[in-house]
Amino acid sequence: MKVINLSEHHSVLQNFLREIRDVDIQKDRLRFRRNIERIGEVMAIELSKELNYESTDVQTPLAKTKVDVISDQLVLATILRAGMPLHQGFLNIFDHADNGFLSAYRRVNAEGELEIVAEYMAAPSIDDKTLVVVDPMLATGMSMEVGYLALLKHGTPRHTHLCCTIATPQAIDYMRKALNDRDDVTLWCAVIDPVLNEKKYIVPGLGDAGDLCYGQKIHLSDR
Repeated sequence: MKVINLSEHHSVLQNFLREIRDVDIQKDRLRFRRNIERIGEVMAIELSKELNYESTDVQTPLAKTKVDVISDQLVLATILRAGMPLHQGFLNIFDHADNGFLSAYRRVNAEGELEIVAEYMAAPSIDDKTLVVVDPMLATGMSMEVGYLALLKHGTPRHTHLCCTIATPQAIDYMRKALNDRDDVTLWCAVIDPVLNEKKYIVPGLGDAGDLCYGQKIHLSDR
């Protein structure tokens, strides 16, 4: 599994990362969502450099010319709800892509262990297509793994790109082992943070991405 950390090189991406981390700017949900979306747009453009292209003719007002365009059939998939703004950023760039959606949430099982439960999925066939799975926070890697394996039930992609805003070294190691370090998967990170705390939150991170986007949630189990 190839890992690409976009923060290894300076770009405008760092401006957006600063703002989504800032506790004062986070109070503006609209700006927070838009910054996540803009990170998705930047990542999509960087990812586009790894895709396949074919030459096509285009008629301008003055002459016919050739342009290289993406030949991959793309499927964009995300994990609800926190993934929606990042997904929209990718969709703004890859506007002809098909889309898939998966609901997943954390819970502690009877043995006191953290597990991810997937309850709903809507996705097209991914056979021989390029699959792009986006989830903003790659803390443990478990949600991404569950989402990716669920999508594989809809076919076998030519290549898979797993994309997140913030990852941890622990999650990257987990994904390598879970996916047997396969060479048809690329993991994209806007930045890699060093620590995962006892509650499985990324530090310094930014907090709960879903809550910051849409407001605090109420778990059914809490009612």
